[in-house]
Amino acid sequence: MATFSPSDPAKAPARPASRRLWRLVWILAAVPLVACLALLAGFALFVAGIEGREAQAGRHADGIVVLTGGSERIVEATNLLLEGRGKRLLITGVHPDTTLDEIVRTVPATREALECCVELGRSALNTQGNAIETGEWARANHFRSLLVVTSAWHMPRALVELRRTTAGITLVPYPVVPRRTEGGPAPLASLRLLAIEYVKFLAASLGVRAWPAVTSQLRDPGRLPPP
Repeated sequence: MATFSPSDPAKAPARPASRRLWRLVWILAAVPLVACLALLAGFALFVAGIEGREAQAGRHADGIVVLTGGSERIVEATNLLLEGRGKRLLITGVHPDTTLDEIVRTVPATREALECCVELGRSALNTQGNAIETGEWARANHFRSLLVVTSAWHMPRALVELRRTTAGITLVPYPVVPRRTEGGPAPLASLRLLAIEYVKFLAASLGVRAWPAVTSQLRDPGRLPPP
Protein backbone atom coordinates (compact mmCIF):
# COMPACT_ATOMS: atom_id res chain seq x y z
CA MET A 1 0.00 0.00 0.00
CA ALA A 2 1.38 3.41 -0.96
CA THR A 3 1.83 6.03 1.75
CA PHE A 4 2.65 9.71 1.66
CA SER A 5 5.08 11.39 3.96
CA PRO A 6 4.82 15.09 5.05
CA SER A 7 7.53 15.77 2.51
CA ASP A 8 5.52 14.30 -0.36
CA PRO A 9 5.28 17.16 -2.92
CA ALA A 10 1.85 15.99 -4.13
CA LYS A 11 0.14 16.22 -0.73
CA ALA A 12 2.05 18.60 1.55
CA PRO A 13 0.77 21.91 0.04
CA ALA A 14 -2.89 20.77 0.03
CA ARG A 15 -3.29 20.42 3.80
CA PRO A 16 -2.43 24.01 4.81
CA ALA A 17 -4.58 25.34 1.97
CA SER A 18 -7.51 23.18 3.09
CA ARG A 19 -7.15 24.33 6.69
CA ARG A 20 -7.11 27.98 5.64
CA LEU A 21 -10.22 27.46 3.54
CA TRP A 22 -12.13 25.84 6.40
CA ARG A 23 -10.97 28.58 8.80
CA LEU A 24 -12.28 31.22 6.41
CA VAL A 25 -15.60 29.39 6.10
CA TRP A 26 -15.97 29.25 9.90
CA ILE A 27 -15.15 32.94 10.24
CA LEU A 28 -17.67 33.90 7.56
CA ALA A 29 -20.31 31.78 9.29
CA ALA A 30 -19.45 33.04 12.77
CA VAL A 31 -19.56 36.79 12.02
CA PRO A 32 -23.30 37.00 11.21
CA LEU A 33 -24.05 34.59 14.07
CA VAL A 34 -22.17 36.75 16.58
CA ALA A 35 -23.86 39.88 15.16
CA CYS A 36 -27.30 38.28 15.56
CA LEU A 37 -26.53 37.22 19.12
CA ALA A 38 -25.32 40.74 19.93
CA LEU A 39 -28.52 42.24 18.50
CA LEU A 40 -30.67 39.80 20.47
CA ALA A 41 -28.76 40.54 23.67
CA GLY A 42 -29.11 44.27 23.03
CA PHE A 43 -32.82 43.86 22.39
CA ALA A 44 -33.26 41.94 25.65
CA LEU A 45 -31.48 44.72 27.56
CA PHE A 46 -33.59 47.32 25.74
CA VAL A 47 -36.84 45.60 26.76
CA ALA A 48 -35.62 45.07 30.33
CA GLY A 49 -34.71 48.74 30.57
CA ILE A 50 -38.20 49.75 29.43
CA GLU A 51 -39.93 47.43 31.88
CA GLY A 52 -37.68 48.54 34.72
CA ARG A 53 -38.11 52.27 34.11
CA GLU A 54 -40.56 53.99 36.42
CA ALA A 55 -41.85 57.53 36.55
CA GLN A 56 -39.95 59.60 39.08
CA ALA A 57 -42.81 60.46 41.42
CA GLY A 58 -42.63 63.81 43.13
CA ARG A 59 -39.99 65.26 40.82
CA HIS A 60 -40.43 68.88 39.71
CA ALA A 61 -38.89 70.72 36.77
CA ASP A 62 -38.99 74.15 35.16
CA GLY A 63 -41.05 72.89 32.24
CA ILE A 64 -42.92 69.83 31.01
CA VAL A 65 -42.82 68.46 27.48
CA VAL A 66 -45.05 65.71 26.13
CA LEU A 67 -44.44 64.00 22.79
CA THR A 68 -47.72 63.24 21.04
CA GLY A 69 -48.62 59.72 20.02
CA GLY A 70 -51.33 58.72 22.48
CA SER A 71 -54.05 60.42 24.53
CA GLU A 72 -52.73 58.93 27.78
CA ARG A 73 -49.48 60.87 27.38
CA ILE A 74 -51.31 64.20 27.18
CA VAL A 75 -53.56 63.31 30.13
CA GLU A 76 -50.49 62.51 32.27
CA ALA A 77 -48.71 65.69 31.17
CA THR A 78 -51.66 67.96 31.93
CA ASN A 79 -52.05 66.31 35.33
CA LEU A 80 -48.40 67.09 36.06
CA LEU A 81 -48.99 70.70 35.07
CA LEU A 82 -52.08 70.99 37.29
CA GLU A 83 -50.09 69.51 40.18
CA GLY A 84 -47.56 72.30 39.79
CA ARG A 85 -44.75 69.95 38.74
CA GLY A 86 -43.71 72.41 36.03
CA LYS A 87 -44.34 76.04 35.10
CA ARG A 88 -45.36 75.48 31.49
CA LEU A 89 -46.27 72.58 29.22
CA LEU A 90 -45.25 72.03 25.60
CA ILE A 91 -47.26 69.53 23.57
CA THR A 92 -44.94 68.82 20.67
CA GLY A 93 -45.99 67.14 17.44
CA VAL A 94 -49.54 68.49 17.37
CA HIS A 95 -51.40 68.30 14.06
CA PRO A 96 -51.57 71.74 12.37
CA ASP A 97 -55.38 71.76 12.56
CA THR A 98 -55.68 70.69 16.21
CA THR A 99 -56.80 73.38 18.65
CA LEU A 100 -56.48 73.72 22.40
CA ASP A 101 -60.26 73.29 22.70
CA GLU A 102 -59.98 69.85 21.08
CA ILE A 103 -57.23 68.87 23.48
CA VAL A 104 -59.22 70.11 26.49
CA ARG A 105 -62.01 67.67 25.56
CA THR A 106 -59.59 64.75 26.03
CA VAL A 107 -58.12 65.72 29.42
CA PRO A 108 -59.55 66.26 32.92
CA ALA A 109 -58.99 70.03 32.89
CA THR A 110 -60.76 73.20 31.76
CA ARG A 111 -59.53 75.53 29.07
CA GLU A 112 -59.08 78.25 31.70
CA ALA A 113 -56.74 75.98 33.64
CA LEU A 114 -54.59 75.26 30.59
CA GLU A 115 -54.61 78.27 28.29
CA CYS A 116 -52.23 80.22 30.51
CA CYS A 117 -49.49 77.64 30.50
CA VAL A 118 -49.86 75.28 27.53
CA GLU A 119 -48.19 75.74 24.15
CA LEU A 120 -48.87 73.63 21.08
CA GLY A 121 -45.88 72.78 18.93
CA ARG A 122 -47.05 71.99 15.42
CA SER A 123 -43.73 71.83 13.60
CA ALA A 124 -42.35 68.40 14.55
CA LEU A 125 -42.74 65.64 11.99
CA ASN A 126 -41.01 62.88 14.00
CA THR A 127 -39.08 62.28 17.22
CA GLN A 128 -36.08 64.21 15.94
CA GLY A 129 -38.42 67.12 15.21
CA ASN A 130 -39.90 66.83 18.70
CA ALA A 131 -36.41 67.25 20.11
CA ILE A 132 -35.65 70.29 17.92
CA GLU A 133 -38.94 71.93 18.84
CA THR A 134 -38.41 71.18 22.54
CA GLY A 135 -34.88 72.58 22.53
CA GLU A 136 -36.00 75.86 20.99
CA TRP A 137 -38.91 76.17 23.43
CA ALA A 138 -36.81 75.38 26.51
CA ARG A 139 -34.12 77.89 25.59
CA ALA A 140 -36.68 80.60 24.81
CA ASN A 141 -38.14 80.11 28.30
CA HIS A 142 -34.70 79.83 29.96
CA PHE A 143 -35.57 76.46 31.43
CA ARG A 144 -32.84 74.42 33.10
CA SER A 145 -34.87 71.23 33.63
CA LEU A 146 -37.67 69.39 31.85
CA LEU A 147 -40.07 66.62 32.73
CA VAL A 148 -40.24 64.44 29.60
CA VAL A 149 -43.55 62.61 29.09
CA THR A 150 -43.92 59.90 26.47
CA SER A 151 -44.66 56.18 26.26
CA ALA A 152 -42.28 53.89 28.13
CA TRP A 153 -41.26 52.11 24.91
CA HIS A 154 -40.59 55.45 23.19
CA MET A 155 -38.64 57.03 26.06
CA PRO A 156 -35.13 55.65 25.24
CA ARG A 157 -35.17 57.06 21.69
CA ALA A 158 -36.79 60.31 22.81
CA LEU A 159 -34.01 60.88 25.35
CA VAL A 160 -31.31 60.16 22.75
CA GLU A 161 -32.73 62.85 20.47
CA LEU A 162 -33.50 65.34 23.27
CA ARG A 163 -29.99 65.19 24.70
CA ARG A 164 -28.69 66.46 21.36
CA THR A 165 -30.86 69.58 21.43
CA THR A 166 -31.06 70.39 25.14
CA ALA A 167 -27.42 70.62 26.19
CA GLY A 168 -27.14 71.88 29.76
CA ILE A 169 -30.79 71.08 30.52
CA THR A 170 -31.65 68.33 32.99
CA LEU A 171 -34.10 65.79 31.57
CA VAL A 172 -36.39 63.95 34.00
CA PRO A 173 -38.09 60.96 32.30
CA TYR A 174 -41.76 60.39 33.06
CA PRO A 175 -42.67 57.25 31.07
CA VAL A 176 -46.33 56.43 30.49
CA VAL A 177 -47.32 52.76 30.50
CA PRO A 178 -50.46 52.25 28.36
CA ARG A 179 -53.37 50.61 30.15
CA ARG A 180 -54.00 47.04 29.09
CA THR A 181 -57.45 46.25 27.71
CA GLU A 182 -59.11 43.06 26.52
CA GLY A 183 -58.99 44.31 22.97
CA GLY A 184 -55.37 45.46 23.28
CA PRO A 185 -52.53 44.28 21.05
CA ALA A 186 -51.56 40.61 21.16
CA PRO A 187 -48.16 39.67 22.63
CA LEU A 188 -46.79 39.10 19.12
CA ALA A 189 -47.93 42.57 18.02
CA SER A 190 -46.34 44.10 21.13
CA LEU A 191 -43.09 42.25 20.42
CA ARG A 192 -43.12 43.52 16.85
CA LEU A 193 -43.68 47.07 18.08
CA LEU A 194 -40.73 46.78 20.48
CA ALA A 195 -38.51 45.28 17.77
CA ILE A 196 -39.28 48.16 15.39
CA GLU A 197 -38.66 50.68 18.16
CA TYR A 198 -35.34 48.98 19.01
CA VAL A 199 -34.19 49.38 15.40
CA LYS A 200 -35.21 53.06 15.48
CA PHE A 201 -33.39 53.48 18.81
CA LEU A 202 -30.19 52.02 17.31
CA ALA A 203 -30.51 54.31 14.29
CA ALA A 204 -30.99 57.35 16.53
CA SER A 205 -28.01 56.34 18.68
CA LEU A 206 -25.85 56.05 15.56
CA GLY A 207 -26.98 59.46 14.36
CA VAL A 208 -29.04 58.23 11.39
CA ARG A 209 -31.27 61.16 10.51
CA ALA A 210 -34.78 61.33 9.10
CA TRP A 211 -35.43 64.29 6.81
CA PRO A 212 -37.25 66.57 7.14
CA ALA A 213 -37.66 66.67 10.92
CA VAL A 214 -39.71 69.88 11.21
CA THR A 215 -41.97 71.93 8.99
CA SER A 216 -41.23 75.46 7.87
CA GLN A 217 -43.41 76.79 10.74
CA LEU A 218 -40.41 76.69 13.06
CA ARG A 219 -38.81 79.77 11.55
CA ASP A 220 -37.48 81.61 14.57
CA PRO A 221 -35.88 79.93 17.60
CA GLY A 222 -38.38 79.57 20.41
CA ARG A 223 -41.33 81.00 18.50
CA LEU A 224 -44.16 78.49 18.27
CA PRO A 225 -47.52 78.86 16.57
CA PRO A 226 -50.30 80.10 18.90
CA PRO A 227 -52.67 77.54 20.51
